[in-house]
Amino acid sequence: MPLDKELRQTVRERADYLCEYCHSPEKLSASRFTIDHLIPRSLGGTDDLENLALACRRCNERRYNFVAGVDPKNKEITPIYQPRLYQWSDHFCWENQGALIRGVLNDERYPAEDSIQATRKLWIAAGWHPPQNDPCAD
Repeated sequence: MPLDKELRQTVRERADYLCEYCHSPEKLSASRFTIDHLIPRSLGGTDDLENLALACRRCNERRYNFVAGVDPKNKEITPIYQPRLYQWSDHFCWENQGALIRGVLNDERYPAEDSIQATRKLWIAAGWHPPQNDPCAD
């Protein structure tokens, strides 16, 4: 069953209209962002507000129905960042003036294809990115 309009709007407002994973602004997207289930329905997740996050299409498709991944350094299964449990700024910061996301806990760069980096650079030049309260490494 689709989420009702009021619940979708509540999720958008809570996220300040930013993707809760990569902090891209919804207002710069050609289409509205999706509502992501932190614990996917396919794994027993619910439509409760605390299980929902605003996600750009790119992040939503990459996340799919995963709740964990393999850490490339230690090869251990590690939970994926969960925006209801953690603050974005405690885990990530912007690098290259806002074009690249860096993990602050393990100093890992999150690869981004050239197209999103080029897009972010245009947003930076226009003064629309990175979000005002997000930490920057440079």
